[in-house]
Amino acid sequence: MFDTEALRLFDVAARTGSFTAAAAELNYTQSAVSRRIAALEAEAGGPLFERLPRGVRLTPAGEVLHRYAREVLERLDRAGEELAALHAGTGGRLRVGAFATANAVLVPHALRAFRRTHPGVAVRLVEGFSADLIDALRNAAIDIAVVSDYFAGPHLPHPADDVQVVPLLEDELLIALPAGHRLAGADVVHLRDLREESWIAGPPPDDITPLGQACARAGFTPRVDIRITAWIGKLGYVAAGLGVTLVPVMAAPAVPADVVLRPIGDLAPRRMVYAALPRTAPLPAAMALLAPLREEARRLTAPPASPGAAAG
Repeated sequence: MFDTEALRLFDVAARTGSFTAAAAELNYTQSAVSRRIAALEAEAGGPLFERLPRGVRLTPAGEVLHRYAREVLERLDRAGEELAALHAGTGGRLRVGAFATANAVLVPHALRAFRRTHPGVAVRLVEGFSADLIDALRNAAIDIAVVSDYFAGPHLPHPADDVQVVPLLEDELLIALPAGHRLAGADVVHLRDLREESWIAGPPPDDITPLGQACARAGFTPRVDIRITAWIGKLGYVAAGLGVTLVPVMAAPAVPADVVLRPIGDLAPRRMVYAALPRTAPLPAAMALLAPLREEARRLTAPPASPGAAAG
């Protein structure tokens, strides 16, 4: 109903008690201020100011409108500040999606670095499967996602899609063994040497999982006695000596001390890990998160200082 600029003129005139002062503060002529106030009074249904010999004073109706005008103007000012911070990448909200293993080390460490440089950005994180995260990104439910090419299938974007992917790292899968396992001291473990082992894996079907595919190349079908979805739960069963499993390199720093990690060799399954963003107008804060994600990815995939470092 009321014009915002007219409300600003009205507010300054009310605070200063002068149309002349309002004109000077907002770079208007005094006659322009008088016309805008007269038009505002017509919209309000009556006088908002008493015209005095020296200046003006609010009428009761003017006091009512001024109270609400201040609320409106303050909200608009705050909205402007938040929008400016959002566009600059220094404020607002950033919704981050990540698949489970990325939340072990990669994403937490990247967000820690991000918060040091962007303390005004409120981060909200959701976990999900890569294909679901790509869909959420397309539906504008999240602003950036860390995804892998396992199980993404047709959901993984291609160059002409509305989502862009930025490679972060190639993640090799290691074999996780109980500390007392017969192969725990080997430099490299071959999958064929584990054909008689009890395996800990996720939900079926096994033939499309990295474990199932890797064992098939080694010439056997893994015997899966325990099924656990989250890798951290799998490691608990490995530590208890109830089986072996695969663990991504990117999760190695979070592996408990009573579990030993060893490289698999030529048949080691690998996956690519990406940051996914909208192709059009990604949030500046989302773009700013790329740098710490890349830095953490480099740290996670750096060659170990010695062969024993692979044990985590």
